[in-house]
Amino acid sequence: MSKKTEKELDPEIVWTDKKRPFFGLPLSFTRYTLYKDRLYITVKFISVHEEEIRLYRIFDITLTKSIFERLFKVGTITCHSADVSSPVLQIKNIKNPDEVRTKLSELVEEYRDEKNITTGEFLSPTAMYRR
Repeated sequence: MSKKTEKELDPEIVWTDKKRPFFGLPLSFTRYTLYKDRLYITVKFISVHEEEIRLYRIFDITLTKSIFERLFKVGTITCHSADVSSPVLQIKNIKNPDEVRTKLSELVEEYRDEKNITTGEFLSPTAMYRR
């Protein structure tokens, strides 16, 4: 019998990966899991720390690749959100970052359309006039 992946066990999972800090190898205690409506960052070492962000709260997605990240075909996605506990969330050193950013962006837009949510709902009245 073959070992099933996490994605096969839970069909709602769109993407999952581990942080790859050394030479593009997944030698980390940090796991990223993307569902259709939320993103989890789980760090398991001695204790467990899990962070969840609903996709409709994300209003800006940035991809960066340093020279070393490009060498090992990984990158970092930075999500700016209206979430109080995590206004800036980084998905660090992941494989295929271009594809993940595109998929994440598509899911954010789909979820917002489905729930009729716009980014203007997250801005405070004073934030609209700052420049």
